[in-house]
Amino acid sequence: MNSLTVRMARWSARHPWRAVAGWLVFVVLCLVVGGAVGTNSAKTADYRVGEAGRAEAMAAEGRLERRSTEQVLISARSGALDKQAAEAAARDLTARMKSLPDVAGVAAPLWSGDGRIVMVEVALKGEERDAKDKAGALVAQTEAVQKSHPRLLLEETGSPSISKGVDQQRGEDLALSEKITLPVTLLTLLVAFGSVVMATVPLLLALSSIAAAIGLSMVVSHLSPDAGVGTNVILMIGLAVGVDYTLFYLKREREERARSDGRLSTEALVELAAATSGRAVVVSGLAVVASTATLYLASDVIFSSLATGTIVVVLVAVASSLTALPALLAVLGKRAERRARRRAERAKPARWTRGEGGGRIWKALLRPAAGHPLATLCVSVLALVALALPLAGLKITEMSRDTHSREIRAMQVYDRLNKAFPEQRVTHDVVVRADASSVQEVDEALRRLAELADSDPLFADGSRITTSADNRTSVLRLKVPHLGNSPQAYDSLDHLRNDYLPTTVGRVEGAEYGVSGDVARYADYPAHQNGKLPLVLGALLFVTFVMTVYVFRSAVLGLIGVALNLLSAAAALGLLVLVFQGAWAEGLLDFRSTGSIGSRVPLFLFVILFGLSMDYQVFVVSRIREAALAGVPTRQAVLDGIRRSASVVTSAAVVMTTVFVSFVFLHIIEMKQIGFVLAAAVLLDAFVVRIMILPSALFLLGEATWWPSRPARRAPAVPGRAAAHGKPAVDVR
Repeated sequence: MNSLTVRMARWSARHPWRAVAGWLVFVVLCLVVGGAVGTNSAKTADYRVGEAGRAEAMAAEGRLERRSTEQVLISARSGALDKQAAEAAARDLTARMKSLPDVAGVAAPLWSGDGRIVMVEVALKGEERDAKDKAGALVAQTEAVQKSHPRLLLEETGSPSISKGVDQQRGEDLALSEKITLPVTLLTLLVAFGSVVMATVPLLLALSSIAAAIGLSMVVSHLSPDAGVGTNVILMIGLAVGVDYTLFYLKREREERARSDGRLSTEALVELAAATSGRAVVVSGLAVVASTATLYLASDVIFSSLATGTIVVVLVAVASSLTALPALLAVLGKRAERRARRRAERAKPARWTRGEGGGRIWKALLRPAAGHPLATLCVSVLALVALALPLAGLKITEMSRDTHSREIRAMQVYDRLNKAFPEQRVTHDVVVRADASSVQEVDEALRRLAELADSDPLFADGSRITTSADNRTSVLRLKVPHLGNSPQAYDSLDHLRNDYLPTTVGRVEGAEYGVSGDVARYADYPAHQNGKLPLVLGALLFVTFVMTVYVFRSAVLGLIGVALNLLSAAAALGLLVLVFQGAWAEGLLDFRSTGSIGSRVPLFLFVILFGLSMDYQVFVVSRIREAALAGVPTRQAVLDGIRRSASVVTSAAVVMTTVFVSFVFLHIIEMKQIGFVLAAAVLLDAFVVRIMILPSALFLLGEATWWPSRPARRAPAVPGRAAAHGKPAVDVR
């Protein structure tokens, strides 16, 4: 009872106002320091992977990198387009755009094949990732020209304006998510505690943890750059684990208070909760951190950003549950004691004993596992395997620009651009680097390559070659008249890489070459992830096993934990494939199916689910082991442990599910998929794995569950637990 967790709780309980003030100062300090240093956003070079990334790096070295562009479409509001008026508007627009300091150049106006639309393309200076911040100035000039030519319609699109629109939509989506999540979370906590004050505490601590984590993430971004998804994951994971950790701690304190029947002081009750649930919170948080850290092995800036955000918010949530929470419990506990003395009555133990015992519902839910463990285990496992079967048809792709919501104005214009100028849809950049003395040979090889492409219906006319000033780098840009996510676009890339390049540029001695561009990125990123998946998954399984063995001193539980996590993750992914790769649920969940799953979703699911599953594993098995430490037979310990943790695990699962489901309402398809699959995984884990499969397996294993240790002899008993189970707690180490 003198661990660091208990000592921190003891100090906070004895000095509650200092602890609360210290926590608030910490939160404010994180926000102030974070705001002062700002966010170090990932640069274009941080996203480079595979052949496309190497080709982009070579082009950048020769200062031939592709620039971000905006396209302005000029058309008639009604009827035929007045050619002279359109040309005048194009000249006005060109002059205005060239006057902007961030504009690198403006291309000559281009007419569509049917003569109904004129396009003016504007190239921007600087980093591709920073271009969205410059789009506003271009839009302002487009609007100014629009006012000068009211009979014409000027519309702007391009990567910068689309990115800006996506960011704006994401912000609106997150605000909607908060409006859904916060009331439902508060209602769940009200049901769990029956008190507005007690229900508000977890929510306020979670929100303060999120605020502190956002500030800290800005600081940490200078070590690991932020890819723009850090805040999203902090909000998603922070609310889920922040409420859950506080919930576990609070419920244990209330349980101990009811059991003591007024015999223990508030400080003693807080210490008891810290010695049990407080320790479990620390272990659970470290398990999530360790699991999430395996994402760094993916060598990808987006996954690194997701990992950093998750780790920061989990550590902050753990810190709040060990410092501010015990202080608040002490304040609320003493207030309850004073109120009880004034009223000269005590709280009824039966009220909390009923929750502790699990109630009739949980007894009924556990009856199949207790009465027929083998049959329950087989049926439950087969059910999850059946849900996992759609994984056989899993198709992973990189979610491209073409998958963004059409509610974004720039995306609507983008569709018009693709329809009017099909030859502008996709461009492959063939980058070649060789000695300056080989420039003529490289140029001839690229011309032969262009001729091959011109004779291929997958390519369009209009290829051009650019050479760097030092004659060491050359770029051939080939146009493809197909959308970037179409099979034809991928076929053109395959032809280029596998057939045309080896027979042309590949014959230039000493030349390095590669293909970049949007399609190349879309193809190389999933391939990169697939190559890293075995490493990350292997590390994840190892970490999960080691953490479980360390916490429970049982290799058997370690193997069970790994197997159950794999099973629930596979079942959740199967459900995801069933829902999102088909079109039947489009109207129900408001999305347009791409016939695939985002390349980041499976790996993110495995890592986050393994971490979050440790929450339930730690809290449920800790209660089971606690009973076993008191000398209770394993079968009865399993029943007692699950019944005692049932209500809190249910509440935690509802909170997590609510948070994740709220992301299903977002417009970004990959975020929809992540929200859906995490919600499904949590529900399966909480209500199938922990209620059906885990107890059935433990009933069948009996005392072998704890191999190679024997908990009743090797582990120390927690004071006061023996009486709760009707047997003395003996420590005979």
